[in-house]
This record gives sequence, C-alpha cells and structure tokens, in this order.
Amino acid sequence: MLLEIVSPEAKLFSGEVTSVSLPGVVGDFQILNNHAPIVSLLKKGIVRITATSFKFSNESKDLFTRVNDQNYTLAIKSGTIEMKDNKVIVLAD
Repeated sequence: MLLEIVSPEAKLFSGEVTSVSLPGVVGDFQILNNHAPIVSLLKKGIVRITATSFKFSNESKDLFTRVNDQNYTLAIKSGTIEMKDNKVIVLAD
C-alpha cells in the first residue's frame, strides 16, 4: 500500500509500505494492505512504519528514527489519517 506523510512544511515520506501503526485518539491501531476505509484523528505519539525499503528526502530524513532495515519511527504531536483504496495519507504536526 502507498503511504504519504505530510506536515505543514513538507511531504515527509511517500512510498510503498507493508504496515503502519498509529497513535489514535482512542488507542493505537495498525493498518495493513487492503484495510477497510478509515478516517481518524491522531494524538501525540509514535508512527511506526514497516517496509522493504525506504527513501527519504534530505529535508525529512533526520525526523525519522531507524529501528532496523525494515522499520522506522516518526514522532508526531497530532494529526489525521485517511485510508482509502490502499492509500494511506497522514497529515501530521
């Protein structure tokens, strides 16, 4: 599935991922390939991304923390998520 993470300043990430875990306002949740459509608010926490490869822009790579070759994390203050047609869009602060 395609994941895009966008902040008010720039697009932080865009790429194919196998899963993304998010800090929802009523609890953490995970989105996998072919997940049902969803829109949710996000609270302060950690976004966890799993993919076979990662490519970050020079401006945003310092915002992500490498866990291992297939996992990175991103700290956010708040945001919104939309999943539809195997595309996840995260608007993050």
